Amino acid sequence: MILDNAKQQHRALIGSLILGGSALATQNAMAAEITIACGPGDAADYCPVLVERWAEETGHEVDIVSTPNDATEKLSLYQQLLGSQSSDVDVIMIDIVWPGLLANHLVDLSAYLPEDATEGFFPTLVDNNTVDGKLVAMPWFTDAGLLYYRRDLLEKYGHEVPETWQELTETAREVQAAERAAGNDDFWGFSFQGRAYEGLTTNALEWVASHGGGTIVDDEGNVTINNERAAAALDLAASWIDDISPEGTLNHTEEETRGIFQSGNALFLRNWPYVWALANGEDSEVAGKVGMAPLPHGPKGDSVATLGGWNWAVSRYSEHPEIAADLVAYLTAPEQQKAHAIEVGMNPTIEALYEDEEVLASNPSMGELYETLTNGVPRPATVTGSDYPRVSNAFFNRVHSVLSGDLDGASAVQQLQGELRRLSRRW
Repeated sequence: MILDNAKQQHRALIGSLILGGSALATQNAMAAEITIACGPGDAADYCPVLVERWAEETGHEVDIVSTPNDATEKLSLYQQLLGSQSSDVDVIMIDIVWPGLLANHLVDLSAYLPEDATEGFFPTLVDNNTVDGKLVAMPWFTDAGLLYYRRDLLEKYGHEVPETWQELTETAREVQAAERAAGNDDFWGFSFQGRAYEGLTTNALEWVASHGGGTIVDDEGNVTINNERAAAALDLAASWIDDISPEGTLNHTEEETRGIFQSGNALFLRNWPYVWALANGEDSEVAGKVGMAPLPHGPKGDSVATLGGWNWAVSRYSEHPEIAADLVAYLTAPEQQKAHAIEVGMNPTIEALYEDEEVLASNPSMGELYETLTNGVPRPATVTGSDYPRVSNAFFNRVHSVLSGDLDGASAVQQLQGELRRLSRRW
């Protein structure tokens, strides 16, 4: 009876999220019925479109579930369902940092897909989705941090796109002073995400890794953050606050930073690929004046970008794992990823699509992303597993303390090393 009540509660939860209450019914008496958790159901959620096509082609029935837009709320929903071993949802869309966290509840897709199923995908993304030798998710679309800049202002003041963080600092300082002298008192040199949240983890990982300071935790699970290059990267970032970046940066997320840049009040912006189309939209103050480039690097390091993106996985409690895996294979196949890129502008996880003429015609900037995505650095989510949220929380809080002036870089990485080593005993 208890199990029945729990199942009823979960079905009630799912029922409240069903998009339009629609099941894609078929005439096939042998058809299976599965449920997929898509995105928030807004205009950018291409999942329902593709799922309906798959249902029509295969004759299966699919219930489409809308999930919260907020990633934390989405993860909480998944953890409730999977933690109770509910079979209510078969296919789920998971964030790039969740495979290690949810792996115990997900099927090994390699048991249902062809041996060459991952050929052509970015190897880094496949590695990210492989936990203890199990392929627990297939990459669907990806993101990576980028540097946006004002082409017109760099040309006006005779500067090139910076290749190092120090060059960015000096150029931003000079152009900011000139623009303010010309009457724009609200102009800043550099806008980035500085709030104490996951977005700061992505920014700070780029600073540290591009200084040659490692990736917080290496692939073997060793904590590597306590080093001079990592400390120097954080100290440099702290020097930007109230100099080339507003003090409000300490509470800025992606949209606040985009707003500053798009309104014409910043020379440089660190953000994700979605900004390109918006910054060049009809209502943008900087349309036609924007450039995009790989992020700078430190004096001893290479340009790196933190990877983002979403993947498809199958619940271990699905009553139809083989059919659910077939849907995952369909969603992530080249034809569907191509449509996703052209219709919605999402970045494919299949390398060849970055040379596809139709994809490039729909978004010329897509081709420029290839090298950045190839060299992208994942957050240490797979190796730290269920402890990743604690690792990220510890990291962005220490970084935020450095940006706020409460700690210097050396003290922050030393404290962080001790805290993460204590956590690492659980990995």
